Order: sequence, then C-alpha cells, then structure tokens
Amino acid sequence: MNAERQGAHLSNAQRVVVKIGSALLTDPETGKLNRTWLQALVEDVARMQSRGQEMLIVSSGAIALGRRALKLPPGKLKLEESQAAAAVGQIGLAHAFQEILSAYGFSCAQILVTLEDTEERRRYLNARSTISTLLKLRAVPVINENDTVATTEIRYGDNDRLAARVASMVSADCLILLSDVDGLYTAPPHMPGARHLAEVAEITPEIEAMAGDAASEFSRGGMKTKLAAARIATEAGARMAIANGRGLHPLKALEDGARCTWFAAHSTPVAARKRWISGSLKTLGTIVIDDGAVKALVQGRSLLPAGVTGVEGEFGRGDAVSVRDLAGHEIASGLSAYSSDDARAIMGHSSHEIEELLGYSGRAEMIHRDDLVLKRAEIRERDPH
Repeated sequence: MNAERQGAHLSNAQRVVVKIGSALLTDPETGKLNRTWLQALVEDVARMQSRGQEMLIVSSGAIALGRRALKLPPGKLKLEESQAAAAVGQIGLAHAFQEILSAYGFSCAQILVTLEDTEERRRYLNARSTISTLLKLRAVPVINENDTVATTEIRYGDNDRLAARVASMVSADCLILLSDVDGLYTAPPHMPGARHLAEVAEITPEIEAMAGDAASEFSRGGMKTKLAAARIATEAGARMAIANGRGLHPLKALEDGARCTWFAAHSTPVAARKRWISGSLKTLGTIVIDDGAVKALVQGRSLLPAGVTGVEGEFGRGDAVSVRDLAGHEIASGLSAYSSDDARAIMGHSSHEIEELLGYSGRAEMIHRDDLVLKRAEIRERDPH
C-alpha cells in the first residue's frame, strides 16, 4: 500500500476514535505524565477537529499516574489498590486533557464506562446519545474504563477492546490504536524473517496465529487484544490501524504515510448497525403507525409519536420492536426510545407534548432513523423508484 493511500484512510475519515496506550502517556521510569507528547497529540486532534472531523479519545494512564501520586510500590497491584490509583490518576489525566484542549478552543468531556455500559442496550443507548450530542457540540470526549468501580466480572481489562466497542457504539469509521508497536508482523519482530504487514483484508486463523505478546509494564493488552479489537471494529464498519505512537504528532505521521498496519472494514458503520438491528435482535413488541408515518419512514425520516396509533406487547427503552402499518404489514424494525408504557402515553401526540405527558423531556422521536431498519420488500412495493 503506498503512503498516500495509507494516509488518506485517516485524513478522509469522518469520525475517528484514537486509543492512547499507557506506555505513551506516562514516563516508564518516573510514572509522570508525558506532557510534551500529549501536547503534540492534542495539536493533531485539534487540527483534525478544525477541518471538520469528529474526534474521540480513549485514554489509558489513570492507574499509572495514580500509583505514582499514592506512592504505591512497583509490581502487580491488588484490585482495591488499582481502583484507588485510578480514582486519583483520573483527575490529573482529565485536567491535562482539558487544559491542553481548551488552549485550542475545544471543550473536553470526560466519560467513564464499564463493559456493561457498552453491552447492556439501555446503557448503550444512553452513552451513544450523550457522545453523539457532545460531538455535535464540537466537544472532544475523552473516554476511559471506569476502573474505580469496575470489578473483574464487568471489566474489559484493556483499552484496545474498549476503544473498539466505543467505535462500534458511536458508528465511527476509523479507529487508531496508538501504542509502542508499529503494527502486525508475521512473527515476533525480533525474529529473523519476520515481515511487517501493511494491510490486513480479513482476520483469518492464520492472522490470529501471528499475534505475539506485545504488552508492556503498564499495558494489560497485547497483540491478541489488538486483533480482538480489529475484529470488533471492522465488523462494525470501522477501518482500524495499529501504529507506533512514540514520536511526536503521531496522527500527522499516519497521515503522511508512517508505517502501520491497516485492517479493512467489512462494510460502512451505518450498514453494520442496520444489520445488527435487523438480524441480531429479537423484537419484543409492535408499534402500529398511520399512512403518513409510513410515507415518512420510506423517505428516510424518523418515527415520531404523532404517527403512532397503537402499541402492542411489553418492552423497555432500547428494546427492538416491529413497526407495522394499519393493515398489519411489517414496515420496519428498530430500537424504541421509550418503554411500552411511555410509548402508549405519548402515541398520537406531538413531540413537544412529551415532557407534559411523561414528566420528563425524552427524545423527540419514538424511533430515530439511525435505529430503524426498513423492510426492503415493503419499500419496493410502496416506492418502486
């Protein structure tokens, strides 16, 4: 792959998630924040944000920073020590990002998540909605695992897979894993005959067998976790790169064609999300809509409460439901923004009446178009063009 094409993967992306490893963010000898490196990275992020790209950062480093502040001894920490270190380190990490980003005129938002937040559908929808709103407001979300409260049962354990889940959740089209390795090799890089792979079209068993241990003292991840992240990201429609971020301005270096490994996306983020909604989720109820709402859906709009004439079954916010017309034909399936009880309360009403009817201000849409999949046979029947 030539350098120009490689760089275009990043410069042409619309929504980019950048994962920063602990080995880059902290000095391995002192445990201090590598502020010079972070300043250069934020300059890259600010430049990309200024030209219209949406940027998210998944950052390691809180535990490494916190253990230094608490003067914890070297070596493996107990769970409660790691959580204490994270609680202290996260403050300094967030402050550093906020201070540097604000110098470029961008707001910084801190988001702490656990495994459950990206797998349990209601939490997933809340996190997706919050992050989407922040991006619309041109803020830069800085995301980390909530190590302070996460136990073994609800942990990712590494930020590579967390970053991939975030990329999937927000429908990003590009994920960059910055660490202390410059990509995937056919064998451990120090071995004779090891060959660097510039691009991986598909993650096969042969590719998985190439993963060696690339973990560092501060990193819980390795090449195996990076390949696991690549599988998650590419199936969600995001192209992913594994790149060495040790130098200053690592994102600019990637745009200029720096050596890395790119993993090809299997589809677009929108197509992958629609496929997940239509093929992976069991519908738990039915929403019946009038002819005007059917026409709106066929035209690519969201489903508003005003067009709903009936709600059948019992379901919660974020559950999948079937959308049918007055004759009983299934028009679409999607994720409901409201529980069945709340949906019944607001059906047939204008969106501006929702707060008065429910006592809180929910989404204007019963089902947002991003969470809706039309049935192709019905589209062809109603709109042959």
